[in-house]
Amino acid sequence: MVFGRSLTESRLISSANYVRTELPTRIAHRIRDMQRLPYVVVTNPHMNEVYDLYYSAFDTFRKVPEIKTLEDNDALCATIRSNLKAHLTVIPKLAMGILESAGLMDAKELDKFMNTILRSRISRRVIAEQHLALTDTFHAPWFSPGAKLSESEFIGEVFLKCVAKDVVERCGQAIRDIAQHAYGPDVAIPEIKIDGHLEANFPYILSHLEYIIGELLRNSVQAVVEKHQRYKEKVAAAGGKIDEIGPPPAIEVTICESQQHVIIRISDQGGGIQQDVLPYLWSFSKGPASQQLLTNLEQVPKMAATMQELKVEGTTSSEAGTTVGKLQQQRQEQQQQQQQKQQIKGIHNGNNFPGDPGYCNSLATLTSRPPNLRLGMGLPLSRVYAEYWAGSLALHSLEGYGVDAFLQISKLGNKNEQLTTRATMDAV
Repeated sequence: MVFGRSLTESRLISSANYVRTELPTRIAHRIRDMQRLPYVVVTNPHMNEVYDLYYSAFDTFRKVPEIKTLEDNDALCATIRSNLKAHLTVIPKLAMGILESAGLMDAKELDKFMNTILRSRISRRVIAEQHLALTDTFHAPWFSPGAKLSESEFIGEVFLKCVAKDVVERCGQAIRDIAQHAYGPDVAIPEIKIDGHLEANFPYILSHLEYIIGELLRNSVQAVVEKHQRYKEKVAAAGGKIDEIGPPPAIEVTICESQQHVIIRISDQGGGIQQDVLPYLWSFSKGPASQQLLTNLEQVPKMAATMQELKVEGTTSSEAGTTVGKLQQQRQEQQQQQQQKQQIKGIHNGNNFPGDPGYCNSLATLTSRPPNLRLGMGLPLSRVYAEYWAGSLALHSLEGYGVDAFLQISKLGNKNEQLTTRATMDAV
């Protein structure tokens, strides 16, 4: 944000050198963490692949010379894009490695390792993608070096006026479409009702917020649909009339804005969380369905070009790709509309858009997976994202009734932002 508010060539080159020095340093710390794991864990095939990716990235970035010209910066950006694309396999590989190592290392230590790796990953991708976005902005035909951006625009990847209601509506519609495709046209999908402070807005990185909201809504829609289907089957078995059964209860989203926070509550009537699952709700390494999660994770393609083409039983790859791509497509359309309103038709064109195949956002594609492809990492990963930006994520379950999820978002840039905590976390 500092480099982008009044972007000039010298600031862009300063940003490039910051990225050039920060990325290998942070990657080196994560390599050190992996080297400290027990030998039997770090030699797991999936963990070993991640280690090789990290070492290759470290070796690449440490050899990048000082950035002195725009041409040097363009070469750096090409290297960054290549590595971002290569590292899209890291999250599923890590998850599979952690699950397979569950009996070889203390579960708490595995979760601690996973949280550290993911927090550092967030920091690196934010730095890298922010610089790519600033570079694309600088080269855009509409851009005037040194001009200050207005409060209605993007600064790199940061959207200065992110409206919570718009994000919920966009993610909600995409999730409902995905669920309709997965469950079939005859299955009723619950409505998503939004109330509260509908004008609440704040600076935030859209892809991060969309992942968290999308994951929470996906869980709620899935729970409500499946509970409603079980009820219909019960009525049918008892000889009752299914036609007289009403639609599934709506999912209620309440937005509350204060001076320093925005809180989003997502309430559903999907039956709540089973008691045997609750202890493992935030764990990457343990749970009653570990083997099934491993099978599902194997269906996540390795390369960025096919991350959206998740193929599940009963669908073709083209059908699945069409369905799971809707969230990103709708987001792109929304951004294009925003650009037209602002009359700045260059902000997020080209490779700086996170959905671009050049370095497609891996978390967004995980959110867009079909509901029956459960990976067991949605909630813990969402909490890592929320806490990274000085927020929080909590769930309250009433077994037999439903779940209330509370997402607290700290407004980026205000005095409540935990810069010291995050800086310390990134440095270790």
